[in-house]
Amino acid sequence: MAATQGERADRFRALHEGETFVMPNPWDAGSAKVLEALGFEALATTSSGFAFTLGRPDGSAGLEEVAAHVRELVAATSLPLSVDLENGYGAAPEDGVGAVLRIAEAGAVGGSIEDYDPEDDRIYDFEHAVVRVAAAVEAAAKLPFPFTLTARAENHLRGGADLEDTIARLRAFESAGADVVYAPGLRDLGQLREVCAATSAPVNALAHPGLGSVGEIAAAGARRISVGGSLAWAAVEAMADAAERIRDGGDLSGLGSPARIREWLAE
Repeated sequence: MAATQGERADRFRALHEGETFVMPNPWDAGSAKVLEALGFEALATTSSGFAFTLGRPDGSAGLEEVAAHVRELVAATSLPLSVDLENGYGAAPEDGVGAVLRIAEAGAVGGSIEDYDPEDDRIYDFEHAVVRVAAAVEAAAKLPFPFTLTARAENHLRGGADLEDTIARLRAFESAGADVVYAPGLRDLGQLREVCAATSAPVNALAHPGLGSVGEIAAAGARRISVGGSLAWAAVEAMADAAERIRDGGDLSGLGSPARIREWLAE
């Protein structure tokens, strides 16, 4: 029997109260099924990976397209799903509110709102960023299940790399009611330790070679680890490598077998 939204929401909340866990990012229903079969306990969408499936760059999918994507992933597995909502599809607080409500309606049990404005290529002013998070928190609290809201401070991904500002924003987001805080783009464990020490909310870490292994990231204090679009790019690179070997030398040895696919997609 498929899990209800409330059951998925409760399981997702409980994960944040236990040991550090990895929440990988599928880009379609098939990859979601594989990740569930491999034993992962929760999933998150990847805006860049999903946009790639549409033949577009990151940031180009609209809210209704994302909601349809969420419905497909929710139908494909029984796992809790959190959604990358980018900037909430608009600068106004009510845009983020609408995004949270829309993906909750589609079946998600969590989502993230970031403080980057793609229209003007800038980080939102501090107070405006906090107001946006607070509005999303208020909307999430009215849902009939515990929606886990993640608030993201983006400056380390957008060329700012101001750790003091990042920490100030994450602490303010926590005070505004965010369930999880997230500073993607941190590149070393020292930065991650500072972020984790500065807030009592669970911290999501974006996997990066500079952060080391899952064990090292957990020891630094992160409760949750996601991989963004990296799994999608690993799959695409493997496909492109095999195709290039066919094109350049007629080498068919890189072609895969569907044997494990039958196992992964078994109902």
